[in-house]
Amino acid sequence: MLRDASRLIVGWQEWVALPDLGLPALKAKIDTGAKTSALSTTLIEPFGSSRKPKVRFRVRPNRSTDLEVEAVADVIDRREVMSSNGVSELRYVIETNLCLGPRTWPIEVTLTNREHMTSRMLIGRQAIRSDMLVDCAVSFCQPRLSYRLYASL
Repeated sequence: MLRDASRLIVGWQEWVALPDLGLPALKAKIDTGAKTSALSTTLIEPFGSSRKPKVRFRVRPNRSTDLEVEAVADVIDRREVMSSNGVSELRYVIETNLCLGPRTWPIEVTLTNREHMTSRMLIGRQAIRSDMLVDCAVSFCQPRLSYRLYASL
């Protein structure tokens, strides 16, 4: 297969950052079967006015530590999302910047509790750019990030 240098090649699993949320390193699953992206969160608390709704939540970037990051974001929508197990859930939707390899772009993310899932985040089809190529046979094509980045926060 010829690889176009202008394409961003990603594996089925990649290191990403969500800098607007104070998350410099997360492992994410690239899920072409999912329409929307999802972030594993707990203690989701809406606040603010009905004109400018916001949400406060916590993220555990690494399942094997007690590290938690509290984040705040504007709510752009609430949507019914069908999970992989067939259960429909009303979720808050936020917009945030995704950093993957050398690129950064805004994506929509739904907030849900994925504590029982391996990946802290799913990157769905809506977030996958037309100049990206997902190679499902490999993982971590882009540079590795480190949970040590949280020590400097």
